Amino acid sequence: MAANTATSSEEIVLDHGTGAKLSQELVQLIAETLGDVYVGIMEDSAVLKVDSDRIAMTTDSFVVDPPFFGNGDIGKIAVCGTVNDLAVAGARPRYLTLGMILETGLPIERLKQVLVSIRETAREAGVQIVGGDTKVVRKGEADQIYLNTAGVGVFEREPLSMTDVRVGDKVILSGPIGNHTVHLLSIREGLGFEQRVDSDCAPLNNLVENVLDRTPAGAVRSMRDVTRGGLSAVLHEYAGRLGRTVRVERADLPVQHETAMAADMLGINPLHCANEGCLALFVDPAAEPAVLDALRSGPYGEHAVTIGEITEDTGGLVLLRETDGRETQLEELLGAELPRLC
Repeated sequence: MAANTATSSEEIVLDHGTGAKLSQELVQLIAETLGDVYVGIMEDSAVLKVDSDRIAMTTDSFVVDPPFFGNGDIGKIAVCGTVNDLAVAGARPRYLTLGMILETGLPIERLKQVLVSIRETAREAGVQIVGGDTKVVRKGEADQIYLNTAGVGVFEREPLSMTDVRVGDKVILSGPIGNHTVHLLSIREGLGFEQRVDSDCAPLNNLVENVLDRTPAGAVRSMRDVTRGGLSAVLHEYAGRLGRTVRVERADLPVQHETAMAADMLGINPLHCANEGCLALFVDPAAEPAVLDALRSGPYGEHAVTIGEITEDTGGLVLLRETDGRETQLEELLGAELPRLC
């Protein structure tokens, strides 16, 4: 971090949002802390070079509670969430914008912590921040800090589409489910599981690139990052769109032992839990071994496993095959079983 990043205040005050001297000090702190990942020129629009005739765009807002947690914070989640949305479409993430809503009273050191997380995660993902905006609100009008990121990616291969998924395709997960939710809820409720269960928050674009580079074109039909609503939401989305039943083997679901214990204590289902570093891939069965090998070659995919398949049965259901062979239907949530955690 640059040694000269400082403002005239130790915490965010309303005058940081006025456009006057304190605002300029805050903008300078942001730019200097972001360092080499920030390439904006402080004008109203960023002018970008894009070597592609097709781009992907996405945007998301982040209101994480708590915004600071054991192995990450809202800044890391914001970059990962946007980068991963671009990557699962088959695009190479290139540029992000960064919008911040800051509550008065937020310590400047806390803001720096978020900016450092954004910087380090953007470096890992290989993306640049090209513009941003900051607003300040009164105490009680926000929970310390809210973020919005918009992302641009370029296509160097054919985009991936849900409509390309076929009967017989395998469903693969890149890693365990439920860890992000359990980590944050454990902190919130004082359960102590956060010492043994880390959030899975991670930028997955390099993992996606590795899989697509090492497997034949079309081997991976489609991908989703498993975030809000958990794996259940993803499987129901595909089942509904395809009009087919998705069958999942319960014994193959990757759930860390401590996560299962915490989920049972909290009365929640890991299948509905939010994640921030897990991919669901829908894969040509002939390419299943190659996709698993490619996933397991990277740090964010070493626990990849096949969990089920798309069946020829119609109806758009999601079925869980129990260890005794019985099949139970996984119901889709009608509302919020869990608080927003990403």
